[in-house]
Amino acid sequence: MPRIVQLLASPVHRYVGRPADGPAPAPPGELVDQVRLRAGLGVVGDRYFGRPAHRTASVTLIAQESLPAGADLTQLRRNVLTSGIAVDELVGRVLTLDSGDGPVRLRVHRAAPPCAWLDVVVAPGTWTAMRRRGGVRAEPLTDGVLRVGPVTVAVGD
Repeated sequence: MPRIVQLLASPVHRYVGRPADGPAPAPPGELVDQVRLRAGLGVVGDRYFGRPAHRTASVTLIAQESLPAGADLTQLRRNVLTSGIAVDELVGRVLTLDSGDGPVRLRVHRAAPPCAWLDVVVAPGTWTAMRRRGGVRAEPLTDGVLRVGPVTVAVGD
């Protein structure tokens, strides 16, 4: 059964400057049990919420099956970690997720390539290993709530 494994809503950018300098410290509470999404704006409380340049890329999703063992959203900086959903194949589609509070529709606009920071925060070689498996960037089409746990999935055009 498909699941939402982790959710991240972080008010700060942690990967600034050069990867060799290391990331900025993580704020407390960026991993959460639920997130609220607003249509056209993104994840409430996230660093990209409401920013015009990120409206079509304000929610990021990645499949747990794409990750190296032990990696999680605090390192990858995506918002939604799924299991049992091939998110990398959904570019150009509408993904509907319902984790118990009603459906949330997301238009998947493009891939979210991994960055070189992964070689520092996960392990050397992660950046190359995750090419074409770095997740996707999406725009919320409806308001709603996503929670960690089982999720009903529908894919449309």
